[in-house]
Amino acid sequence: MQWSNQLTRSIGIEYPIIQAPMFGVTTPEMVIAASRAGALGSLSLGDLPPERCSELIRLTAENLKRPFAVNIFVNNIPKVSFDLRKQYSETKTFVEQLAAQHDLKVTLPELDSIHLTDYREQIDVIITHRCKVVSFTFGNLDTESIKRLKDNDVTLIGTCTSVAEAIALEESGIDIICVQGLEAGGHRGSFDETPIPAIGGLSLLPQVKEHVHVALIYAGGLYNASTLHAAKLLGASGFQVGSLLLKSKESALLDFEKARLSGVNESDIVLTRSFSGRYARGIKNKFIEALEAAQKILPYPYQNKLTGELRRVARINRNADFINIWTGQSIHSYSELSTADIIRSLIEEVEILHTSLVV
Repeated sequence: MQWSNQLTRSIGIEYPIIQAPMFGVTTPEMVIAASRAGALGSLSLGDLPPERCSELIRLTAENLKRPFAVNIFVNNIPKVSFDLRKQYSETKTFVEQLAAQHDLKVTLPELDSIHLTDYREQIDVIITHRCKVVSFTFGNLDTESIKRLKDNDVTLIGTCTSVAEAIALEESGIDIICVQGLEAGGHRGSFDETPIPAIGGLSLLPQVKEHVHVALIYAGGLYNASTLHAAKLLGASGFQVGSLLLKSKESALLDFEKARLSGVNESDIVLTRSFSGRYARGIKNKFIEALEAAQKILPYPYQNKLTGELRRVARINRNADFINIWTGQSIHSYSELSTADIIRSLIEEVEILHTSLVV
């Protein structure tokens, strides 16, 4: 199979496979392993403060001489209003009482103690460290940030979940677009979740292909040669894998979290706002059921910040009912090999499939 294309040449990678930037799962070791396998490793910075971003970039770069991407969240931050303060207090009380009922002792943060990172602060760090590939999600970069990054020869990868979002990204000068289908694990990359874009990836991808001219990466449900081949036929130049790597050697998931992935069936996978305030796909548990039933869900990122301490304590107590385990709709066996071996195995599987199709 001919792997080289516009995307691989523009970034400088061997294979158009992208390791998904899974915040809370991706580690520098995963990024390094993916990049050494010839793919594009993606370091998830999320909404981390600049100091932590700098530390993670430095740790990755000093152990890797190949290209890798850094990924940031570019969502708007809702202003603190009287109604938000009231809602925050009520949700905080509800979550603390729910945790206590399940023997989890937590003291959740007060609203005024929460620090929120403006992604522009992260861009300062990214430019300082001379990162050459930046991907982002939850919206689009502002015009000034796009210019600053392009002036520093940075390749930009935006995320869309609809045709309208794809068009907006291309018109603003984004170089590559990641098309995320509804079946993808983790957070939806939507600009606006009212209402949530509900189109499946293999329907969305060819529609986006018809409307934009930049290279497309497809994300959502890719776990073997057949799914990758289908995305290629529908117009993808790059293929982003995330759930495939959840149990990999370099994953940040703990053993009990990885164990929870075993035996998962389609009825266990849900789309929920309960942990973060944004829609994300993962494994249903008691916390999700309780929050959805009570509708005690704050807008992102306040819900995410509120539940962070609960998730930390739940992990210490190895309680899978109060942590988020994000995964997509494609049910498969999760390999515990290294990220590099999983990616190489996928490449080999694609090569075999391609040979059989040609013959």
